Amino acid sequence: MENSESYKRRVKVHSPHSKLLKNTLSAFLFGGIICLFGEIIANIYLLLGVKSEDVYIWVTITLILISALMTGLGVFDKIARHAGAGTLVPVTGFANSVVSCAIDNKAEGYVLGVGAKIFTVAGPVILFSLISGFIYGLIYYFLTLFI
Repeated sequence: MENSESYKRRVKVHSPHSKLLKNTLSAFLFGGIICLFGEIIANIYLLLGVKSEDVYIWVTITLILISALMTGLGVFDKIARHAGAGTLVPVTGFANSVVSCAIDNKAEGYVLGVGAKIFTVAGPVILFSLISGFIYGLIYYFLTLFI
């Protein structure tokens, strides 16, 4: 029987090594490209006469729609293989996580499959963002009472 140090050594030798610099640069570039694309969409909306205070709402909706369509067509996952965390620019990654769960659970039906499991991945994100926003709001409220 192997001891734990010997096992850890064997795991380290046989485990694939992460390409940290390549992955970081790739995520940075792809995330930047997605943000650049969002800015291009924003400028197009401004040229079409959308009010400046409404432009980024429409950009968000457009990015969600494009991400959902790309996920449904299987393109998003191919891009994510190369882009890594760069595709997790919040709105595109969120759309991908929701649509992926819907596709994965479609065979179980619309109610017990899609309806029940659509937020399997995105649900914790929603929950903890609401909780952290609530806590932040409480802290802000109590700080403004004393300042």
